[in-house]
Amino acid sequence: MFAPETHAEATNPQSAVDPVPDSPAVAEKQSRGPLIAASLAILLVTAGLLVYSQTLAFAWDEGYHLVAAFLIAHGKIPYIDFVFPQTPLNAYWNALLLKIFGESWRVPHTAAAILTSCAVAMIAGYVYRTLPASRSWRGAAAIAAAVIMGCNTAVVDFGSLQAYGMCLVMMVAAYLATVSGVNRASLLRPALAGLCAGAAAASSLLTAPVAPVLVVWMLLVNRAGVRIGKLAVFCVGYVVAFIPLLRLLVKAPHPVIFGFLHYQLLYRKVEWDGAGVHNLGEVLSWANSSQAVLLVLLAAAGIAFADHRRLQSPGGSASWRTSPQSELYLCGWLAIALTIHLLTARPTFTRYFLLTVPFLSILAANGLYEVTTRLASRPRPWLAAGILCAITVYGLSASLFDERDDLMWKDVEQAAAKVREVTPPTAALLADETVYFLLRRTPPSGMELEDSHKLRFPDSEAAALHIVPRPKLDLMIRAGRFDTVEMCDDDEISRIGLATLYGKSATVGTCQVFWSFGTKPQPEAEK
Repeated sequence: MFAPETHAEATNPQSAVDPVPDSPAVAEKQSRGPLIAASLAILLVTAGLLVYSQTLAFAWDEGYHLVAAFLIAHGKIPYIDFVFPQTPLNAYWNALLLKIFGESWRVPHTAAAILTSCAVAMIAGYVYRTLPASRSWRGAAAIAAAVIMGCNTAVVDFGSLQAYGMCLVMMVAAYLATVSGVNRASLLRPALAGLCAGAAAASSLLTAPVAPVLVVWMLLVNRAGVRIGKLAVFCVGYVVAFIPLLRLLVKAPHPVIFGFLHYQLLYRKVEWDGAGVHNLGEVLSWANSSQAVLLVLLAAAGIAFADHRRLQSPGGSASWRTSPQSELYLCGWLAIALTIHLLTARPTFTRYFLLTVPFLSILAANGLYEVTTRLASRPRPWLAAGILCAITVYGLSASLFDERDDLMWKDVEQAAAKVREVTPPTAALLADETVYFLLRRTPPSGMELEDSHKLRFPDSEAAALHIVPRPKLDLMIRAGRFDTVEMCDDDEISRIGLATLYGKSATVGTCQVFWSFGTKPQPEAEK
C-alpha cells in the first residue's frame, strides 16, 4: 500500500515542520481525530439508511422478491415450484431472515440497509488507508467517500430493497480482497475475492462483469505468489457461491435456465416496444442529477490525475502494474464494465447504475484531493469535503421531497387490510405480490410474478414454467375463479371490467378491491 505520512510531508511542507512538539496525549488525540470524524460520518449514514428503510423505502417490483423469499421459507423451490426471474442467492438469504426474525417486509429491508452501510464503511475505510496524504486529508476524503456513496439518491432509494444491498457489499468485499491479495503469496484472499464476486452475481446477474475484470487485473498486477494458483482458487470460490443454483440446475435444468437466464435475455422486453428509446432516456437522465454529474466529474479527475502521476513516475507508462495508481485504474475499469453491461439490459433503469457508485466514490474521493491540492494555495481538506457533502445531501433532500407522495408500504398495508376484511382465509384471491406477502398467503400457481402474465406459451410449456398467460388469466377472472381481486392498475381494471363482474368494491389509495362475484354491482363503490 501507500506510505501516507511520507507522501504528506513531501506534498505539504506545513505538515513536515512542527516547531512546537505536542505532548504524546495531544499528538495521539490529533492523530485519532480524523478517524473518529470519519467513523461518526459512517454511523450517521448508517442511521439514515436504516431510518429510510423502515419508513419511505418501497419499490413496486420488490413484491415478487418478497413472495419468493416467503415461499422458500415455507418449503417451495424457486424455478421448480414457481417462476423466479433472478439468480436465487439473495432470495435464500431473505428466506432465512424471515424464518429467524419474522415474516415482515421490515426484516429484509433492515438487513439490506445494514449490508449497504457495511459497503459504505468499507469504501470509506479503504480511502482512509490508501489516500496518499496527511491524516486530515485522509479523514476528510473518507467522509466524502462515505457521503458520496451513502447519500447517493439511487443507493438510498434502493439500497434496502431487493438484492442491491447484498450486491454492493459483496462487490466491495471482492474488490478489497483482490487488491490486497496481489501483494501476498497466500491464496486465501483470491479465494475470498472469487467467493464474494460469485455471491454478488448469484444474487443478481447485473454484477456479472465484476468477476472477469477482477481476474484480469489480478493476473496482470500480481506481485507475489503463483498466478495460476490464485486464478484457480478465485474460480473455485466463484463456483461455491453458485452451489444453490447449480443444485437446482441439475434437478430441473429447463425451468431453472428459463428463470435466471432466458427470462432476462429474451422476455423482459416483451410488451415494451420502446425499450431502446427508454434506455437512451435513462442514460441521458443522469445529467439532471447534480449528484451524478459531480460524481462522474470527480471520478474522471481522479483517473486523470492518477494517470498523470503514473506518467511522471520512473518507468513512465510501463510502470502502471506496479504503481499505487493501478488500484484506481481497477475502479475505473469496474465502473466502465458495469456501465456497458447495464446498458445492454432491455429495458434498463437508472437505479441499476447504483452498482457503479462504490468504485466511482473511491475515484471521486481521490479526485477531490487532487483537484483541491492543485487549485488551492492553502488546501483545506475539511472545507472541500464539507462543500462536497453539502451538495450531495442537498441533492438527496431534493429527491426525497419530490418522492414525498409516492406509494409506500403503509399504502399497500391499507389495501391488504381491506382484502383481509372481505376475504375468508380459504377463499381464492388474486392480488399483487406485495399483498400476498403482507397477508402471508401463498399465491395460486402462476400468480407469483405478475410480469409473467405478458408471456405467451402453449399450455404444456406454461404449466411447466408455472406461468399463466394473460388471456387465460382473463378467462379465470371472468369465470369467477377468484372470490376477491385486488388491483392497482386502472387500465387493467377497466379492460377486464371488474366493476361489472363483482358486486362489491372498495377504493383504497391507488388500489381497488373487488369481491362478491356475480352479484348485482352496487351503485357506488364502498370507501
